[in-house]
Amino acid sequence: MNSKQRAYLRSLASNMDPEFQIGKNCLTPEVTEAVLECFNTHELIKLNVLKNCADDPKSMAQTLAERTGSVVVAVTGKKIVLYKENKDNKKIELP
Repeated sequence: MNSKQRAYLRSLASNMDPEFQIGKNCLTPEVTEAVLECFNTHELIKLNVLKNCADDPKSMAQTLAERTGSVVVAVTGKKIVLYKENKDNKKIELP
């Protein structure tokens, strides 16, 4: 993914509400499974890391991307944006 595509996805995500909140239990298998299920209907997902989560959002984003086969678009503060292309139901056309 190049910088132009990443910037485009960041602009789309700026208007989105977070799909999930990651709390004090951090990355559980249930959170990973819920994100995978969400990728069935959405290509772009925004997550909110709550203050009571002790893990670093950047490392959590990398781990989630590896587990779900997605790409980390941005990690801004406590917000994570992930993208995974859906070949069957493509909604986002990248530049």
